[in-house]
Parts: sequence; structure tokens; C-alpha cells
Amino acid sequence: MSNSESGNATRQRPRVEGDREEEILQATVMVLAELGYDRLTMDAVASAAKASKATLYRRWSTKAELVVDAISRAKDCQPTSADTGSLRGDLLEMSCGDGGFTDEMPMSVMAGLMTALHRDDDLQAAFHKIFLTPRISAVNEVYTRAMDRGEIAAGVDVELLCQALPALMIYNAFVLGNQPDDSMIRRVIDNLILPATRGSRES
Repeated sequence: MSNSESGNATRQRPRVEGDREEEILQATVMVLAELGYDRLTMDAVASAAKASKATLYRRWSTKAELVVDAISRAKDCQPTSADTGSLRGDLLEMSCGDGGFTDEMPMSVMAGLMTALHRDDDLQAAFHKIFLTPRISAVNEVYTRAMDRGEIAAGVDVELLCQALPALMIYNAFVLGNQPDDSMIRRVIDNLILPATRGSRES
């Protein structure tokens, strides 16, 4: 085969797709959770996915592109949708279920990206758009339904209230080093969130 024919064959190799693509993305999430973004390499992902590095580069040109694609599509990183009929029930279901604050994988992914987010503007923008935005939207939906049911008093700063539970869980996990559990989440909901929904007693 001539060099020209060899080059054409290389360019015509099929794209990574389907189940194989999903396996590589899942491997990327696992490596990210274990090693962090800074130590993650295409070699490490290729090894975890039992694929060649060339296979990865046929689909993703950089590790940032691969990581962003992985966290946007990995099932372990998707937020839980909840509609239990009450604000308390929805928050518990969302926070304690798969993809919530007690789920090791999404929290490990956040930890793995934390240092790189401060240095890489493109990665930060992609993380906010792809990882955080769906979670923010899901939380907003929960509070919107609670307002429609009359569970939240007029005048309550719902935008601020939406941030309270995530902020406390992230503070405990990444500042205090305490992995959130069901008990911690219930304490925040019952002692902070629900009382706040009743609004100020001042006229």
C-alpha cells in the first residue's frame, strides 16, 4: 500500500461511537474521580477503557474535550429528577438518590475538577454549562412546584433558598472534609430550608 493509500485509510477509519464510546466516557469519569483532572491522561483513560490512545484521539482532540463530554453524558453524573408531591420529599429524593450529594461519583468528579477549574477558563465554562446548569435547573423546578403548591410564603427569597442546601453540602465536603449523608441532608432541610419557606414573622 502506498503512503497516499495508507493516509486515506487512516482518515477513513470509523468514528468511535455507540457502546464503545459510552465505555470510554465511563472510564474517563472513573479515572477523573480517582486521579483528578490534573493527573488524568489520555494514556490512563485508554488503559482503563482497554482502548488505544489513537482510538481516543480519533474522537477527542484534547483531554479537556474528553472530560467535558464524559461528565455531560455519564449516567453516574446526571441529576435525579424528583416529584414526590412535597418540597421536603423532592429535596430528599434529589439529594440522597443517585446523582445526589450522597452519591460518591458526582462528588468525586467535582473534587477531581476543583483545582483545574480555577486555572482553565474553558474547562470552567464547560463545567458550569454542562455539569452545573442541569442541576440548577432541576433544583429550580423543585422550588417552582413547591411555590405552585403553596408551600413557600410570599416574599421568600427563593433564588437564595435554592442555593442553601448545595452550598452547605459542598462546604462540608470540600472545606470540612465531611462526606454528606442522609442525616446531614435531613438536618439542613428540616432546620433551615423548611423554616425559611415560611418567611419572616415580621410584618
